[in-house]
Amino acid sequence: MTVTVRALSTEDRAGVEAFARVRRLALPFLLVTPEAIAYDIAHAHPDAHYQALVAEEDGEVLGTAQTAVVHDSPEPGQGYVNVYVHPEHTLRGAGSHLVRAAEQHLAAAGVTKSFSWVLDAPDNRAFAERRGYRSSRNAHFLRLDLANGKLPPLQDPPPGVEIRPASDFAADPRPLFDLDAETSSDEPSDVDYEFTDYEAWLRETWQHPLLSHELTSVAVVDGRPAAFSAVRTDGTPLPHTRIRSSGGTPIGTVMTGTARGFRGRGLAKLAKNDSLHRARAAGYTEALTGNDAGNGPMIAINNWFGYEICATEVRYVRELG
Repeated sequence: MTVTVRALSTEDRAGVEAFARVRRLALPFLLVTPEAIAYDIAHAHPDAHYQALVAEEDGEVLGTAQTAVVHDSPEPGQGYVNVYVHPEHTLRGAGSHLVRAAEQHLAAAGVTKSFSWVLDAPDNRAFAERRGYRSSRNAHFLRLDLANGKLPPLQDPPPGVEIRPASDFAADPRPLFDLDAETSSDEPSDVDYEFTDYEAWLRETWQHPLLSHELTSVAVVDGRPAAFSAVRTDGTPLPHTRIRSSGGTPIGTVMTGTARGFRGRGLAKLAKNDSLHRARAAGYTEALTGNDAGNGPMIAINNWFGYEICATEVRYVRELG
Protein backbone atom coordinates (compact mmCIF):
# COMPACT_ATOMS: atom_id res chain seq x y z
CA MET A 1 0.00 0.00 0.00
CA THR A 2 1.35 3.41 -0.99
CA VAL A 3 0.70 6.79 0.60
CA THR A 4 0.16 9.54 -1.94
CA VAL A 5 -0.26 13.30 -1.51
CA ARG A 6 -2.40 15.61 -3.58
CA ALA A 7 -3.66 19.17 -3.44
CA LEU A 8 -7.38 19.74 -3.01
CA SER A 9 -9.58 21.77 -5.33
CA THR A 10 -12.95 23.29 -4.55
CA GLU A 11 -14.60 20.78 -6.90
CA ASP A 12 -13.33 17.84 -4.82
CA ARG A 13 -16.19 17.80 -2.34
CA ALA A 14 -15.35 14.38 -0.92
CA GLY A 15 -11.71 15.34 -0.38
CA VAL A 16 -12.65 18.63 1.27
CA GLU A 17 -15.06 16.86 3.61
CA ALA A 18 -12.41 14.28 4.52
CA PHE A 19 -9.89 17.06 5.15
CA ALA A 20 -12.29 18.77 7.58
CA ARG A 21 -13.12 15.50 9.32
CA VAL A 22 -9.49 14.53 9.89
CA ARG A 23 -8.54 18.04 10.99
CA ARG A 24 -11.32 18.12 13.58
CA LEU A 25 -10.20 14.77 15.00
CA ALA A 26 -6.52 15.71 15.10
CA LEU A 27 -7.01 19.29 16.30
CA PRO A 28 -10.39 19.62 18.06
CA PHE A 29 -9.52 23.04 19.50
CA LEU A 30 -10.04 24.93 16.23
CA LEU A 31 -13.26 25.27 14.27
CA VAL A 32 -13.23 23.92 10.73
CA THR A 33 -15.90 22.99 8.21
CA PRO A 34 -15.79 21.74 4.62
CA GLU A 35 -17.27 25.08 3.56
CA ALA A 36 -14.45 26.95 5.28
CA ILE A 37 -11.76 24.76 3.69
CA ALA A 38 -13.26 25.23 0.23
CA TYR A 39 -13.57 28.97 0.84
CA ASP A 40 -9.91 29.24 1.87
CA ILE A 41 -8.82 27.42 -1.28
CA ALA A 42 -10.95 29.61 -3.51
CA HIS A 43 -10.16 32.97 -1.92
CA ALA A 44 -6.52 32.79 -0.84
CA HIS A 45 -4.37 35.63 -2.14
CA PRO A 46 -2.53 34.60 -5.33
CA ASP A 47 0.81 35.61 -3.80
CA ALA A 48 0.23 33.15 -0.94
CA HIS A 49 0.43 30.11 -3.25
CA TYR A 50 -1.90 28.47 -0.74
CA GLN A 51 -2.50 24.72 -0.89
CA ALA A 52 -4.58 22.32 1.19
CA LEU A 53 -2.99 18.88 0.92
CA VAL A 54 -4.22 15.41 1.83
CA ALA A 55 -2.25 12.19 2.25
CA GLU A 56 -4.19 9.13 1.14
CA GLU A 57 -3.81 5.37 1.20
CA ASP A 58 -6.21 3.28 -0.87
CA GLY A 59 -8.52 6.29 -1.13
CA GLU A 60 -8.64 6.94 2.63
CA VAL A 61 -7.41 10.32 3.89
CA LEU A 62 -4.82 9.74 6.62
CA GLY A 63 -3.55 13.27 7.12
CA THR A 64 -3.81 16.92 6.09
CA ALA A 65 -1.57 19.91 5.59
CA GLN A 66 -2.03 23.59 4.89
CA THR A 67 0.91 25.42 3.36
CA ALA A 68 1.44 28.91 1.96
CA VAL A 69 3.85 31.78 1.47
CA VAL A 70 3.65 34.56 4.07
CA HIS A 71 3.17 37.17 1.37
CA ASP A 72 2.08 39.99 3.71
CA SER A 73 5.36 40.14 5.64
CA PRO A 74 8.04 42.77 4.92
CA GLU A 75 10.60 39.95 5.08
CA PRO A 76 10.45 37.87 1.89
CA GLY A 77 11.04 34.13 1.64
CA GLN A 78 8.90 32.98 4.56
CA GLY A 79 6.24 30.30 4.48
CA TYR A 80 4.49 27.74 6.62
CA VAL A 81 3.31 24.16 6.67
CA ASN A 82 0.99 22.79 9.35
CA VAL A 83 0.49 19.02 9.30
CA TYR A 84 -2.07 16.99 11.22
CA VAL A 85 -2.60 13.24 10.92
CA HIS A 86 -5.67 11.21 11.86
CA PRO A 87 -5.07 9.99 15.45
CA GLU A 88 -5.75 6.39 14.40
CA HIS A 89 -3.42 6.49 11.40
CA THR A 90 -0.12 7.78 12.74
CA LEU A 91 3.22 6.09 11.98
CA ARG A 92 2.14 5.18 8.45
CA GLY A 93 4.17 7.80 6.61
CA ALA A 94 1.41 10.32 5.97
CA GLY A 95 3.12 13.10 7.92
CA SER A 96 6.47 12.60 6.20
CA HIS A 97 4.90 12.64 2.75
CA LEU A 98 2.94 15.79 3.55
CA VAL A 99 5.95 17.68 4.89
CA ARG A 100 8.03 16.70 1.87
CA ALA A 101 5.35 17.78 -0.61
CA ALA A 102 4.70 21.05 1.23
CA GLU A 103 8.38 21.97 1.43
CA GLN A 104 8.82 21.28 -2.27
CA HIS A 105 5.86 23.54 -2.98
CA LEU A 106 7.25 26.30 -0.76
CA ALA A 107 10.74 26.05 -2.23
CA ALA A 108 9.31 26.35 -5.75
CA ALA A 109 7.58 29.55 -4.62
CA GLY A 110 10.86 31.03 -3.34
CA VAL A 111 10.48 30.26 0.36
CA THR A 112 13.72 29.83 2.30
CA LYS A 113 12.33 29.66 5.85
CA SER A 114 9.48 27.32 6.80
CA PHE A 115 7.44 27.67 10.01
CA SER A 116 5.21 25.00 11.51
CA TRP A 117 2.97 24.62 14.55
CA VAL A 118 3.42 21.25 16.26
CA LEU A 119 1.33 19.86 19.11
CA ASP A 120 3.45 19.67 22.26
CA ALA A 121 3.81 15.90 22.56
CA PRO A 122 7.08 13.92 22.50
CA ASP A 123 6.33 12.05 19.26
CA ASN A 124 5.23 15.20 17.45
CA ARG A 125 8.25 17.20 18.55
CA ALA A 126 10.62 14.38 17.64
CA PHE A 127 8.99 14.18 14.21
CA ALA A 128 9.68 17.88 13.58
CA GLU A 129 13.23 17.75 14.92
CA ARG A 130 14.16 14.73 12.78
CA ARG A 131 13.30 16.86 9.76
CA GLY A 132 15.59 19.69 10.75
CA TYR A 133 13.07 21.95 12.48
CA ARG A 134 14.09 23.78 15.65
CA SER A 135 11.67 24.93 18.34
CA SER A 136 10.80 28.57 18.84
CA ARG A 137 7.80 29.86 20.82
CA ASN A 138 4.80 28.23 22.52
CA ALA A 139 1.09 28.92 22.31
CA HIS A 140 -1.87 27.50 24.19
CA PHE A 141 -5.37 26.42 23.24
CA LEU A 142 -7.87 27.39 25.92
CA ARG A 143 -11.46 26.45 26.74
CA LEU A 144 -14.18 28.18 28.72
CA ASP A 145 -17.39 26.44 29.77
CA LEU A 146 -20.22 28.81 28.87
CA ALA A 147 -22.99 26.45 29.91
CA ASN A 148 -21.91 25.78 33.49
CA GLY A 149 -19.25 28.38 34.14
CA LYS A 150 -19.77 31.91 35.42
CA LEU A 151 -18.99 34.84 33.17
CA PRO A 152 -18.11 38.18 34.73
CA PRO A 153 -21.28 40.29 34.82
CA LEU A 154 -21.84 42.76 32.03
CA GLN A 155 -20.84 46.29 33.00
CA ASP A 156 -21.99 49.60 31.65
CA PRO A 157 -19.21 51.04 29.49
CA PRO A 158 -17.62 54.29 30.66
CA PRO A 159 -18.81 57.62 29.24
CA GLY A 160 -18.00 58.01 25.56
CA VAL A 161 -17.73 54.24 25.02
CA GLU A 162 -20.33 51.95 23.49
CA ILE A 163 -20.19 48.24 22.67
CA ARG A 164 -21.61 47.31 19.28
CA PRO A 165 -21.74 44.12 17.22
CA ALA A 166 -19.58 44.04 14.10
CA SER A 167 -22.77 43.69 12.06
CA ASP A 168 -23.35 47.41 12.72
CA PHE A 169 -20.40 48.04 10.37
CA ALA A 170 -21.74 45.94 7.49
CA ALA A 171 -22.18 48.97 5.24
CA ASP A 172 -18.58 50.10 5.76
CA PRO A 173 -16.23 47.68 7.56
CA ARG A 174 -13.13 49.72 6.69
CA PRO A 175 -12.74 51.03 10.30
CA LEU A 176 -12.61 47.42 11.51
CA PHE A 177 -9.94 46.62 8.94
CA ASP A 178 -7.82 49.50 10.24
CA LEU A 179 -8.27 48.27 13.81
CA ASP A 180 -7.53 44.64 12.92
CA ALA A 181 -4.42 45.63 10.94
CA GLU A 182 -2.99 47.69 13.78
CA THR A 183 -3.64 45.18 16.56
CA SER A 184 -2.52 42.15 14.54
CA SER A 185 0.81 43.78 13.75
CA ASP A 186 1.50 44.02 17.50
CA GLU A 187 0.81 40.37 18.29
CA PRO A 188 3.81 38.33 19.50
CA SER A 189 5.05 36.27 16.57
CA ASP A 190 8.09 34.90 14.78
CA VAL A 191 6.90 36.68 11.65
CA ASP A 192 6.17 40.37 11.13
CA TYR A 193 3.02 41.19 9.20
CA GLU A 194 1.87 44.29 7.35
CA PHE A 195 -1.84 44.21 6.58
CA THR A 196 -2.40 46.87 3.93
CA ASP A 197 -4.67 45.13 1.42
CA TYR A 198 -8.26 46.02 2.30
CA GLU A 199 -9.80 43.99 -0.52
CA ALA A 200 -7.87 40.88 0.57
CA TRP A 201 -9.03 41.43 4.16
CA LEU A 202 -12.62 41.64 2.99
CA ARG A 203 -12.33 38.30 1.18
CA GLU A 204 -10.23 36.40 3.70
CA THR A 205 -11.56 37.77 7.00
CA TRP A 206 -14.73 39.83 6.85
CA GLN A 207 -16.55 37.61 4.35
CA HIS A 208 -15.22 34.30 5.72
CA PRO A 209 -18.08 31.84 6.29
CA LEU A 210 -17.04 31.12 9.89
CA LEU A 211 -16.89 34.75 11.05
CA SER A 212 -19.93 35.78 13.07
CA HIS A 213 -20.62 39.49 12.67
CA GLU A 214 -23.34 39.22 15.31
CA LEU A 215 -21.11 37.68 17.99
CA THR A 216 -18.05 39.81 17.22
CA SER A 217 -18.13 42.80 19.59
CA VAL A 218 -16.52 46.20 19.07
CA ALA A 219 -15.76 48.87 21.66
CA VAL A 220 -16.38 52.24 20.03
CA VAL A 221 -14.91 55.40 21.58
CA ASP A 222 -16.34 58.69 20.39
CA GLY A 223 -17.46 57.01 17.19
CA ARG A 224 -14.17 55.25 16.47
CA PRO A 225 -13.65 51.46 16.83
CA ALA A 226 -11.01 51.13 19.55
CA ALA A 227 -11.10 47.45 20.58
CA PHE A 228 -12.76 44.27 19.39
CA SER A 229 -13.19 40.56 20.00
CA ALA A 230 -13.72 38.55 16.81
CA VAL A 231 -15.67 35.28 16.92
CA ARG A 232 -15.99 32.35 14.57
CA THR A 233 -18.54 29.58 14.87
CA ASP A 234 -19.61 26.59 12.81
CA GLY A 235 -22.67 25.85 14.90
CA THR A 236 -21.90 22.16 15.36
CA PRO A 237 -20.60 20.10 18.31
CA LEU A 238 -16.95 19.17 18.52
CA PRO A 239 -16.10 15.44 18.61
CA HIS A 240 -15.72 13.83 22.02
CA THR A 241 -12.09 14.17 23.04
CA ARG A 242 -9.97 14.04 26.14
CA ILE A 243 -10.85 17.66 26.86
CA ARG A 244 -14.58 17.12 26.41
CA SER A 245 -16.86 14.69 28.17
CA SER A 246 -20.04 15.69 26.35
CA GLY A 247 -21.16 17.35 23.17
CA GLY A 248 -21.58 21.09 22.97
CA THR A 249 -21.77 23.95 20.54
CA PRO A 250 -18.60 26.04 20.48
CA ILE A 251 -17.49 29.45 19.43
CA GLY A 252 -13.88 30.35 18.74
CA THR A 253 -12.48 33.76 19.66
CA VAL A 254 -9.83 34.25 16.97
CA MET A 255 -8.62 37.75 17.80
CA THR A 256 -9.01 40.26 20.62
CA GLY A 257 -7.16 43.55 20.46
CA THR A 258 -7.08 47.24 21.27
CA ALA A 259 -5.73 50.13 19.21
CA ARG A 260 -2.49 51.53 20.62
CA GLY A 261 -3.94 54.85 21.70
CA PHE A 262 -6.68 53.21 23.77
CA ARG A 263 -4.80 50.52 25.69
CA GLY A 264 -4.87 50.24 29.47
CA ARG A 265 -8.55 51.21 29.72
CA GLY A 266 -10.07 47.72 29.87
CA LEU A 267 -11.73 48.01 26.47
CA ALA A 268 -10.67 44.55 25.28
CA LYS A 269 -12.24 43.02 28.39
CA LEU A 270 -15.46 44.91 27.75
CA ALA A 271 -15.61 43.77 24.13
CA LYS A 272 -14.79 40.14 24.89
CA ASN A 273 -17.20 39.96 27.81
CA ASP A 274 -19.98 41.35 25.63
CA SER A 275 -19.14 38.82 22.92
CA LEU A 276 -19.16 35.87 25.33
CA HIS A 277 -22.48 36.96 26.84
CA ARG A 278 -23.95 37.27 23.34
CA ALA A 279 -22.74 33.77 22.53
CA ARG A 280 -24.17 32.24 25.68
CA ALA A 281 -27.52 33.97 25.13
CA ALA A 282 -27.55 32.54 21.59
CA GLY A 283 -27.17 29.00 22.95
CA TYR A 284 -23.45 28.37 22.57
CA THR A 285 -22.08 26.22 25.37
CA GLU A 286 -18.32 26.65 25.22
CA ALA A 287 -15.72 29.13 24.05
CA LEU A 288 -12.35 28.24 22.55
CA THR A 289 -9.41 30.53 21.94
CA GLY A 290 -5.64 30.55 21.47
CA ASN A 291 -2.99 32.48 23.36
CA ASP A 292 0.68 33.02 22.61
CA ALA A 293 2.60 32.07 25.75
CA GLY A 294 4.44 35.41 25.64
CA ASN A 295 1.35 37.60 25.38
CA GLY A 296 1.05 38.65 29.01
CA PRO A 297 -1.87 41.10 28.65
CA MET A 298 -4.04 38.57 26.83
CA ILE A 299 -3.10 35.81 29.28
CA ALA A 300 -4.31 38.05 32.10
CA ILE A 301 -7.61 38.71 30.32
CA ASN A 302 -8.25 35.03 29.63
CA ASN A 303 -7.37 34.12 33.21
CA TRP A 304 -9.87 36.74 34.38
CA PHE A 305 -12.58 35.01 32.37
CA GLY A 306 -11.60 31.59 33.72
CA TYR A 307 -10.27 29.97 30.55
CA GLU A 308 -8.33 26.73 31.08
CA ILE A 309 -5.47 25.45 28.94
CA CYS A 310 -6.48 22.33 27.03
CA ALA A 311 -3.46 21.88 24.74
CA THR A 312 -0.17 23.49 23.79
CA GLU A 313 1.54 23.92 20.44
CA VAL A 314 5.19 24.68 19.74
CA ARG A 315 6.30 26.81 16.82
CA TYR A 316 9.10 25.21 14.82
CA VAL A 317 11.21 26.73 12.06
CA ARG A 318 13.55 25.32 9.43
CA GLU A 319 15.79 26.93 6.84
CA LEU A 320 15.00 25.37 3.46
CA GLY A 321 18.09 24.58 1.43
